[in-house]
Amino acid sequence: MTTIDQGITTGSGVDTVVADDRAHVFHSWSAQDKISPLPVAGGEGSRFWDYEGKTYLDFSSQLVNLNLGYQHPALVAAIQEQAARLCMVQPAFANDVRGEAARLIAERAPGELNHVFFTNGGAEANENAIRMARLHTGRHKVLSTYRSYHGATAGAIALTGDPRRWPSEPSIPGSVHFWGPYAYRSAFHATSEAEEGARALQHLADTIMVEGPSTIAAIILETVVGTNGILVPPPGYLAGVRELCDRHGIVLIADEVMAGFGRCGEWFAIDHWGVVPDLITFAKGVNSGYVPLGGVVISESIFDTFRERAYPGGLTYSGHPLACAAAVASIKVMSDGVLDHVKEMGRDVIAPRLAELAARHPSVGEVRGLGMFWAVELVRDRATREPLVPFNAAGPDAEPMARFTAACKERGLWPFVHFNRTHVAPPCTTTREELLEGLDILDQALDVADEYYTGS
Repeated sequence: MTTIDQGITTGSGVDTVVADDRAHVFHSWSAQDKISPLPVAGGEGSRFWDYEGKTYLDFSSQLVNLNLGYQHPALVAAIQEQAARLCMVQPAFANDVRGEAARLIAERAPGELNHVFFTNGGAEANENAIRMARLHTGRHKVLSTYRSYHGATAGAIALTGDPRRWPSEPSIPGSVHFWGPYAYRSAFHATSEAEEGARALQHLADTIMVEGPSTIAAIILETVVGTNGILVPPPGYLAGVRELCDRHGIVLIADEVMAGFGRCGEWFAIDHWGVVPDLITFAKGVNSGYVPLGGVVISESIFDTFRERAYPGGLTYSGHPLACAAAVASIKVMSDGVLDHVKEMGRDVIAPRLAELAARHPSVGEVRGLGMFWAVELVRDRATREPLVPFNAAGPDAEPMARFTAACKERGLWPFVHFNRTHVAPPCTTTREELLEGLDILDQALDVADEYYTGS
């Protein structure tokens, strides 16, 4: 057995990790015999390492949730202190860190969103937001976009637009999908961002008309679409959705599970556009996932619905003290310059460097994003915009992206890829030097994608 720099040991330890995983762990979204999970031994800051001592710079923030990076000392200390004091108390009791976390979140939410219902993650947050909207309006339909992911539980997966929804169908009734704005691959034949926004709003208005406004409880949107492409809405689009909701008495739900808590340089991404939703769902970055936590931030009007009427929902671990202690610590850390750092790095480092990569590599069709939340869309032909791999590709069809991903990992960069895109979503505390290091590796790996380019 040998000790390596990260303070871990190699030898029989990793063999046990692998054996136990393969014998007993059932992995999500996977054919169990076709995967070989990397055994992770530790992490610090923006990096993690395996049992052989190979270190990876993380451009995925695990699942776009490790906003303050690995083993942040303030979060670790907060969890340790709370564990020594009180590990668990059920939701019916008042608790100091639960109340403080709720207050800190409400203070940072826009408008009069003053109340927080805690869950264990983003899917449960969206489930409860849907329930609140239906009970508040007395209606049953919920509209969401095709390019979306809202979670894997029954209601959340029904609202999800991407192919992860398909195996769960038929699903809960009342889920209706529509096309959101995506100027690069416009469903509306738009030729500009402004045109895309206007036509997408007209499409949504038409969808509301034919579905029946009086049947629609809510519209749920990822403020900035996450896994399905880092789609930043055109100016005026979210304000237009807000106006349609106001006109028809529809609840507007902003899914900020990925985009919130610093990822886009604001506490909530929707603050970029000055729009106030009725409900905000959150999770992931609220405490970097150190202990599972999510929730719904609730407007006064919806809160009023349940002043004298019992809300028919709850969770044993709602507002878990260890999770809330981590959230309090996380919000305090983020309040000390992290949001400004994210804005600066997005503006001065990521955006210009990705523009350089787009100019150098013909396989880069478009780059887009905000803060530390970016997508690089890979194509075979810039003129036709043919994706590097087909939609929902698997097996041999997915080879170009598989080879690109392997090239990143070989060089010590852990990417976040989905379909024909690689995403740049490192921890919000990642330094300028680390960002440039990772973007240089991305530059090298894109040579692999260029091999498949067929355009002129």
